[in-house]
Amino acid sequence: MGNAGPPSGGPDWSTIDVNALPVTPPDPIREYFQPMDVGAWALRSVPAAVCTGYWGEVQLAQNLIVLARRQKVWMSTAPMELESQQIGVDFARGHVVVFGLGLGWSTATSALKPEVERVTVVEMDANVLEMHEQIKLFERLPDGAGDKVNIVHADALEWKPDGPVDLLMPDIWVELVSWGRAEEVHDMQANVGADMVYFWGQELELARHAARLNRPLDDAGLAATAAEFDLPLVGLDTPGYAARTRAATREWMKGRWLEGTAIPDDLRSAADDAMLSQS
Repeated sequence: MGNAGPPSGGPDWSTIDVNALPVTPPDPIREYFQPMDVGAWALRSVPAAVCTGYWGEVQLAQNLIVLARRQKVWMSTAPMELESQQIGVDFARGHVVVFGLGLGWSTATSALKPEVERVTVVEMDANVLEMHEQIKLFERLPDGAGDKVNIVHADALEWKPDGPVDLLMPDIWVELVSWGRAEEVHDMQANVGADMVYFWGQELELARHAARLNRPLDDAGLAATAAEFDLPLVGLDTPGYAARTRAATREWMKGRWLEGTAIPDDLRSAADDAMLSQS
């Protein structure tokens, strides 16, 4: 069994009763993947792993699919990955644009929704495109849902659509938190002009900007911070969003706060202390 938990500051795995853990729901898309190597990329399967979800819940995940590039995990079907994209998929309708193909999970699950008319996914890595030519994920989706998908070989920071876009979901980063992410999304949206935007790691980006301004991570603090991003962000009015954002922040920020931030005690984790002590 693998251990897909956080590298530091997470649970003491030796004290966890695996049999008592909640099991992640089955995901039908997992069955379409098989191990392969394409260029620098490798696709692998993990039978089971104890994982921490995006919202901080420790779970038992089964039949994980892992996509790695030169031994570094780029994406997987672990709970952290899927939970951190689910809000965007929930808002998917009309014309959806996904930046970053990866395993194709958000693209496929969006295409399966009847209210989604088409999905354009933009990917610049030729090996990832070649891998999907072999997997044939979208061709194998039920009821012809994959016919909605159009894959474009282009740079997400430069691509522009040929018509209206209802939802933009950028996911081009290997790390959950990265410097300048809000600015990069702003540049993407300037080209796309989507009615709605949900980007990977949105909650942590909102959290570290709010904390830098000494705002509480409540509904009002997050809304004020989102307004300053000048993006049509969605998800902030979903049930429990502020509480879930605080939980994700405690679990995954790992010292990557903006310079000059006084970390609130209720958001500080052992991983924060460990990373800050090394800097």
